[in-house]
Amino acid sequence: MSYTVLARKYRPQRFSEVIGQEHVTRTLQNAIAQGRSAHGYIFSGHRGIGKTTVARILAAALNCRSKDHPVPEPCGVCESCVEIRAGNSVDVIEIDAATNRGIDEIRELREAARYRPARDRFKIYILDEAHQITDAAFNALLKTLEEPPDHIVFMLATTQPEDIPQTIRSRCQHFSFRAVKFDDIVHQLRDLLTREKIEADDDALALLAEAGDGSMRDALSILDQAIASSTDKVTADSVRNLVGAAPAHILEQVMQSVAESRSEEILRHVDHLISEGHSPTHFARQMVRFLRNATVAKIAGKDSPLLQISSEERDRVGRVADLFGEEDLTRHLQIMLRTHGELGYKQEQRFHLELGLLKMAHAQKLIPIEQLLSDVASSSPSVAPKPQARPSIVGATNNQEGRRPEQPASRPNFVSPFAADSARKGTPRQQDSAPTPNSGPRIVAQASQPEPVIMGSAAPLTQRDTAAISDRQETSQPYATAVAVAEPEAEPEPVAPASSEPQERDQIERLQTAVLQALTDANQRILVSMLSSGEWSIQGNELVIKVSESQTVVDMSLGSEGKRMAIAIASGVLGRAVKLKVIPGVTVAPQEKKNGAPCLAPGPGGRGRAEQDPIVRRMQEKFGAQIRTVIDYRNKS
Repeated sequence: MSYTVLARKYRPQRFSEVIGQEHVTRTLQNAIAQGRSAHGYIFSGHRGIGKTTVARILAAALNCRSKDHPVPEPCGVCESCVEIRAGNSVDVIEIDAATNRGIDEIRELREAARYRPARDRFKIYILDEAHQITDAAFNALLKTLEEPPDHIVFMLATTQPEDIPQTIRSRCQHFSFRAVKFDDIVHQLRDLLTREKIEADDDALALLAEAGDGSMRDALSILDQAIASSTDKVTADSVRNLVGAAPAHILEQVMQSVAESRSEEILRHVDHLISEGHSPTHFARQMVRFLRNATVAKIAGKDSPLLQISSEERDRVGRVADLFGEEDLTRHLQIMLRTHGELGYKQEQRFHLELGLLKMAHAQKLIPIEQLLSDVASSSPSVAPKPQARPSIVGATNNQEGRRPEQPASRPNFVSPFAADSARKGTPRQQDSAPTPNSGPRIVAQASQPEPVIMGSAAPLTQRDTAAISDRQETSQPYATAVAVAEPEAEPEPVAPASSEPQERDQIERLQTAVLQALTDANQRILVSMLSSGEWSIQGNELVIKVSESQTVVDMSLGSEGKRMAIAIASGVLGRAVKLKVIPGVTVAPQEKKNGAPCLAPGPGGRGRAEQDPIVRRMQEKFGAQIRTVIDYRNKS
């Protein structure tokens, strides 16, 4: 007699022998015992978990001749039970719906269903892979399935119940089968090996259960191969060679290299696996499972029942979970999932696998956005007193070269969100091109306005004032919008710290400097000139700026991008969410007149300001444009 594979030899013949589907078998037994069996059933679920087996057992229970009525558990010895088990029963017809899927076959089935069974109580049709039936064939079966004769029972087994029309599903009782649990598969494999009198390691059984992936039939098929490849005992190495899995310690070593960002060692591991004939796709799938288990071990502990792995594998994923945080493991799992998906249709699978592993190594260097924002909020000075009492400059308007004292050794660790974004994208912010001498004053960049203006004041600055303001800009804010102007040969005079300066005033100064600098970097020149001459104040959770322009000019100049940028910078400096409100209300002193006409000398709003604007200069250089008329809306009544 020819050999019978384990999946067929130990196929369950009673409801009590089916593992992992208690919710289905219990319901069917109760329905038979109560005389409430249906005329149509749909059994759906993963491959190899017992759908067709349960359909056969149900057919045997309905036609069992041990009693004169259906029984909850077939006897297995009567003629009907024996013929159903052998697959040659006249009244139990199994149809492969993948082959007999057309309307002609369904018409023949419908015509045959009109005749009573030859011997048994019911004529039972078992349609395997029922989702392969065409829509026209389903429509032909619809009326018969809705009101069949009393002696007809339909059982549809499918792995894709969503492909079965809703009209068919609504006329049948639907049972969804579950994947068999890891422990149940291990227990069943051990029981079968005991009957076969074959020894096996516990790790080998765990590998078989894991390779089965919830399918009892798949696990038994691999067990057949492992028994054939082994001499006297089934070992973990033999099973691992059969399924093409990489050694378990390789996965741990790869993750250790990722934790230490050792890219060369990662590539060596991949080269070793490829040279031994391992599939990149299968290794990526192993890595996905391993990272999933490591993530679960990090969250719930290595002894959690969520981990359906062997004890040795639990220790391994526990050690890897200790190397990473939960966010890192989640990021690595996402990278490997994407890599595994790409390997299915990409050429040069080795290169894509190496790229995915290197991405995991480089992901160790990424800083979470939450940490970056918290660092910005915590590093912005908001309580410490400032060393001088004068406000900082809003815009420098002198064309002369300015100097300021040498940068002190320690500076606040303030990181602008725009600077961090520029650094992440690899585009460094503009820095001074001139080298900085070791001692003495140094030349710094100037803003576009021709004359220094202090917020809320129109008085010119003295040399002492500019030196103090330059010192403030150097020590309190690394991205100031303007700097003071000093004589090259003049020595900076020390300024005594003023303890009477209000904290709110300093906060407004830092806020104004940061916002204007960000808008300047974004080339919002018109908006910067408008806001720099306004009065800034903080009212609760609102940053209120009063400007001299009309409401129409305000609405036109303050676009959505400029408003979003100003709110983001203000919220980062203050450490809380704020709103921006720009309103007209500042009165600008009228300029002096020359010969009865407004003076257009260099200054805010005049011809000199227009001539110094970089956009106007580019237009003049590129197109030869000339300035004909300059209108100052702030001084126009």
